Amino acid sequence: MSEDSEQELGITKSKAHQTGEWYAEVVQKAELADYAPMGGFIVTRPRGYNIWERLQSNLDGWFKETGAQNAYFPLFVPEEFLEREKDVVEGFDPEVAWVTHGGYNELEDRLAVRPTSESIIAPFMAKWVRSHRDLPLRLNQWCSVVRWEATETKPFFRTKEFLWQEGHTAHRDMDDAWEETMLRLGQYERVYEDVLAMPVLTGRKPEHDKFPGAHTTTTVEALMPDGKSVQGATSHYLGTSFGEAFDITYVDEDENEQVAHTTSWGISWRSLGALIMTHSDDQGLVLPPTLADPQAVVVPIWQEDNVDDVLAYAEDVTAQLEEAGIRVHLDDRDHRNPGFKYNEWELKGVPVRLEIGPNEVGDETVTFVHRPDGERTTESVDAIAETTDDHLETVYAKLYASAEETLEGEIREATSREEILGTIGQHGGYVRCGWCGDEACEEPIKDAIAAEIVMVPLDRDEEPVHEECAICGEPAEETAHFAKTY
Repeated sequence: MSEDSEQELGITKSKAHQTGEWYAEVVQKAELADYAPMGGFIVTRPRGYNIWERLQSNLDGWFKETGAQNAYFPLFVPEEFLEREKDVVEGFDPEVAWVTHGGYNELEDRLAVRPTSESIIAPFMAKWVRSHRDLPLRLNQWCSVVRWEATETKPFFRTKEFLWQEGHTAHRDMDDAWEETMLRLGQYERVYEDVLAMPVLTGRKPEHDKFPGAHTTTTVEALMPDGKSVQGATSHYLGTSFGEAFDITYVDEDENEQVAHTTSWGISWRSLGALIMTHSDDQGLVLPPTLADPQAVVVPIWQEDNVDDVLAYAEDVTAQLEEAGIRVHLDDRDHRNPGFKYNEWELKGVPVRLEIGPNEVGDETVTFVHRPDGERTTESVDAIAETTDDHLETVYAKLYASAEETLEGEIREATSREEILGTIGQHGGYVRCGWCGDEACEEPIKDAIAAEIVMVPLDRDEEPVHEECAICGEPAEETAHFAKTY
């Protein structure tokens, strides 16, 4: 790192007061991403991509354990395929990027850069499914999609191209497809809670905000510290709409032709944006040990007369951690002082720092420092790998508890339009209220403070939190959760 870089190392913006600028600074200075020369695109740096790969690895394993198989479909979608989807979906037309030329030649039929892949995957599902014996068919692909939205670039949150996975399945009937929908929703909830250290709410989108063509869209919603909600992942039960549009049919045991019920489900790198926003602070990135690489950094602190002893001790500790499978880095740079190293690794989000100086060598100990809160403890070097694992688990628990406290304190109730506006305007967070089910009742809230209904209960028969709609006073059909969103 150059001297100029050293001067620019620290975070200069406040998370509480300059959230947008702070977020952009953390993403760049923690070396997660850079802005691309084209507006709306980013370059994902190795440290950022590494986090995505670890999240991907967890989910990919769970998907395969539950019957999904990975495949890959073309980036380009023929226009006629996208047109067929219009029978079901109003379409992504305003967001579609089109390829009109190949080299110097104009294409006879233009190609869409996939905004999602239903229209390219469904025809092949129709081709591969013939009999009830072919079901269920579970496909998943990890890829990027492009949606040409004219929005300000916000790395991982808002970009024209983004990474995600999209699962597509076909089933015999509604019960089987709905079970699949809930299975994937549960896996998304699990990845947030067990990997990202973030509690989430689960629900379904209101009818006017579900995936076009879907029967039901389910969602996991994560609350950010600034009081805004992030749609963390979605799982859609599509009914037979795509089966009918793309002729996904099968012959049942009685030799009758039936239309397959389908699902689709996905999570994008927006989850990384939510991760960064939730845990990080004014010192920089904070990562849970599940995703961090390294998970621990060993920092030896020496003087000229003890350098050999301190380094040998630090190397031995590092070797023990490596042998135990802990992702560890020994920072033995001799041109950086310990304070600089502390700040740099805090900025990069390493969960646990192990400090080793002459006192630790003499006492056969190691000093542990936790990234989230700076807590320091001195431990025996005996069983150092097990001790480090314990500290990593403690750090994860701290991060989860902090996020849980934020969520639990930010769910409030309201019985009137004025209460919804006042509560979200003053506190942010989620406001639960009775809702009549009419989209028109969302508009005055959206117009006044840019808040919307982010979810309603999964159980359609659940009694509303209040008997009357908080906006119009008509009988409430269900409970709505209003929030501002990213």
